[in-house]
Amino acid sequence: MRKSLVLSLTLLFVAAGMVAPLFAQGTAPAGGGEVAKWSIITAGFALAIAAAFGALGQAKGLSAAAEAIARNPSATGDIRFALLLGLVLIESLVIYVLLVALILFFVKPFPV
Repeated sequence: MRKSLVLSLTLLFVAAGMVAPLFAQGTAPAGGGEVAKWSIITAGFALAIAAAFGALGQAKGLSAAAEAIARNPSATGDIRFALLLGLVLIESLVIYVLLVALILFFVKPFPV
């Protein structure tokens, strides 16, 4: 039951993503140029790189914390606190990059 629900919701989102561009307006942008295009592309790549390396950092931290808890179960509280603090800091860096990317996507950064 749960697999079929997840599969049907996934297919629904994929279908909605394919149909959504049909309703987009076909007007030309008001301004921009090459610099605006490249700023959007750069923001996308920055977000992808930050998310990828943030996920790798979180995975490495979680692995190290699980190994440390397995070695010394009495220090679980301290290790858990350090792990959560590290995960929060890594995730906040990714959120900062997301905010910069959203600013570059939706705010015209350079006057034309």
